[in-house]
Amino acid sequence: MGVWTAQFDFQPASVVRDSVQELEALGYTSVWVGENVGREPISQSGILLAATQRTIVATAVANLWARDPLSTAAAHQTLAEAYPNRFILGLGVSHPKLVNDIRGLSYGRPLQATRDYLAAMDSAAQHYRAVPAEEAIRMLAALGPRMLRVAAEHTDGVHTYLVPPEHTAHARQILGATKLLVPEQAVVLDSNKTRAREIGRQHLRRYLTLPNYTNNLRRLGYTTDDLDRHGSDRLLDALIAWGDEAAIAERVRQHLEAGADHVCLQVLDPDSRGLPLPQWRRLAGIIPAS
Repeated sequence: MGVWTAQFDFQPASVVRDSVQELEALGYTSVWVGENVGREPISQSGILLAATQRTIVATAVANLWARDPLSTAAAHQTLAEAYPNRFILGLGVSHPKLVNDIRGLSYGRPLQATRDYLAAMDSAAQHYRAVPAEEAIRMLAALGPRMLRVAAEHTDGVHTYLVPPEHTAHARQILGATKLLVPEQAVVLDSNKTRAREIGRQHLRRYLTLPNYTNNLRRLGYTTDDLDRHGSDRLLDALIAWGDEAAIAERVRQHLEAGADHVCLQVLDPDSRGLPLPQWRRLAGIIPAS
């Protein structure tokens, strides 16, 4: 079990180093950091790797529009060689709003763009002249069946986000038995239903304006009624695990039984910029034995 977090963006690097060291001591085996408009994720991965001894660090995910394929391939090789078996490059197409409006770039056809980008990375790697990594793991953010198939053909596995365990089972069927499958699972460590759902809904509302996610939820059988008004209770409870440690452990178990290799927990704190160290400490008690 690992941690998915965007909260490091709101902390100075000294606090980030101390926090990731504590996560390692608590028994979490991985830390997953995304890319939005905060810290650059590959650089941040270097900070996290340097601060720890065993923790696997993954970008979840690096925006493939943000850097050219050679730059990404070189960054991947750099960290994978420096920290053997500890860095995972996760890539994804992000969202039109972040690409077009924030970066001023042009969001193209995501499937073709992903295929072309991965092929260009493979080609660029042939020109890389520094010391290569013995192994460099590359994963893809994927939700729909076509992108899952691209991941199965051209990467080492898939990172999924905002999905219930039934999606994990579906993804495993497409990926086959040998590819990595790592879902993110948002959690609220609070047994008060009203309070937990309010925290969860504040998190969910930002994603229900993004077609990548709503299209996937519709494929899973959720309707307009579920997606309107920041999400129905049915949708929220399916996507966000809330309650005590036992309730969170049960959701992790469901993902693992559905075919996940690993589950990374995103703790939702009442303070959207807060660092959820108390919750991380409590949830360390449910980490499955290896």
